[in-house]
Amino acid sequence: MTTPGHGRYGEAVFRPEQAGEDDRIDLGALAYDDMTMDRLRALGAGPGWNCLDVGAGTGTIARRLLEEAGVASVLAVDRDTRFLQARPLPGLAVLEADVSAPGFDPGRRFQLVHARFVLMHLRSWRSLISGLGGLLAQDGVLVLSDAIDLTTGTAAPSPYTRVMQAMWQGLRETIGTDISWVADYPRHLREAGLGSVAAEVRVPPLLPGSPISLFWARTWDRARESIVATGLVDDATVDEAIGYLGSPDCAALSPGMITAWGRRPAPG
Repeated sequence: MTTPGHGRYGEAVFRPEQAGEDDRIDLGALAYDDMTMDRLRALGAGPGWNCLDVGAGTGTIARRLLEEAGVASVLAVDRDTRFLQARPLPGLAVLEADVSAPGFDPGRRFQLVHARFVLMHLRSWRSLISGLGGLLAQDGVLVLSDAIDLTTGTAAPSPYTRVMQAMWQGLRETIGTDISWVADYPRHLREAGLGSVAAEVRVPPLLPGSPISLFWARTWDRARESIVATGLVDDATVDEAIGYLGSPDCAALSPGMITAWGRRPAPG
C-alpha cells in the first residue's frame, strides 16, 4: 500500500498559474456538467435556492445554476479564485477559502451544498462530509461527486490502463488523492446524519477528440512527473497512452463520476 503524500492539489500538481490549467478544468466540465446539472435539477435546484459550490474551479456549475436553474444566489468557494474572479456574474459571490481548514463557516446556510472532484483529493474527507452537511438549511441537500474507476484495476494490461493506474498511485503519493472509499458514499452520508440518501454513477464515452479524452490526455501530461515517479510506466508509455486516446482504435472505459446526495432532515 502506498503512503499518501503531503502535497496539495493546486500546489504540488495542477497549479492554477500554469498556462492552460483553466482549459483543462473546462474540458472536465464539458464532460460532466450536463450530468451534474441533470441531478441538481432533479433534486429541486431552482428559484429561491441559495447555493454553495465548493471547489468551484472555473465556475461553470455556479453559473449554470444561476443562468439555467434560476437559483437566487451561489457562493463559489475555492482556495484559488482567479478563474472565478475573471468571470463575474450577478448573483455569484466568490470566497477564497480552504474548506478543509478547522472552523470553516461562511456564516450562512444553504438549500444546496455541492462539491465535485474535491473530497477525493483531501485527507480530511470524512470530517468534511459532516462539515458540509452542517451548512445545510432545513431540508437542504448535500450533493457530492468524485471519480470512480470501474475497470482499470482489473482490465487487461495496456498503455492506457497502466498509465491510469500509475496516475492514481502517483497522485496518492504526491497529494493524497484517494478514490478507494467513494463507492461507500451513501453510507458515509447516512452516518453524517442525512436522510433520503442515494447515489448514481455516470461514465462519459471515451471517444477520440471528446472532452473526456482530451481531459485525460492533458491531465496525464501535467501529472507526468508523479506518474513516472511511481516506476510503473515511463515517458514513452505515457506518450503511447495519450496517443491511444486520440486513436480510432481506442476501446476503453473512462473512469466515471459517482454522485451521492442526502438531505438534512427536519428537527424531531
